[in-house]
Amino acid sequence: MIRAVFLDQGGALESPCYGTEPSRLMSDTFEGLRLLQRAGYAVVVVTHQGGVAKGFLGEPDVHRMKAYLEARLIEEDIPLGGFYYCPHHPDGKVRRYAVHCLCRKPQPGLLIRAASELRVDMGQSWMVGATLDDIETGRWAGCRTVLLTNGHETEWNLTEPRWPDYIAGTLLEASQLIALSSPRGVTQVPLDRLSRPPLL
Repeated sequence: MIRAVFLDQGGALESPCYGTEPSRLMSDTFEGLRLLQRAGYAVVVVTHQGGVAKGFLGEPDVHRMKAYLEARLIEEDIPLGGFYYCPHHPDGKVRRYAVHCLCRKPQPGLLIRAASELRVDMGQSWMVGATLDDIETGRWAGCRTVLLTNGHETEWNLTEPRWPDYIAGTLLEASQLIALSSPRGVTQVPLDRLSRPPLL
């Protein structure tokens, strides 16, 4: 079995965008991914693509976005371990995708599917995302979690299943935490640091 770091595409790996616009990889992305690679983790993207349900794009567009991302990472000698997406949205306009599903975060369906297909040891894996829905997804799937405090979370509905193990400002910082972490490693986030949105 392998260890993996699951990354939300929009907010953790790239700046969010709809349609076929080229991916805008965030600062320190390559350095952070290389660190995870050296630490022995497969990098797996898990992403919402609700624009499919809303009619902004089709699944072929998502596949092109995946291909662009894979090619961009290969240029940096960083293999992508997997890419999983949810095309659904309950308020969508395209009937076949306008459903309540098990793959839209905070449901853990994408991670469970990836774990099965890639033979991932979830107890040794991580979910890194920019919203508390990402954190809840990772926790339900059995991962440890890192919340990126880069401004994408707006509601701050903090409940026990949505409590991250650690917080970080960037993907590089998250990668450093993961690479150094152990059962008695980095100190977990104290409660008072998550009682309000962290200052950037």
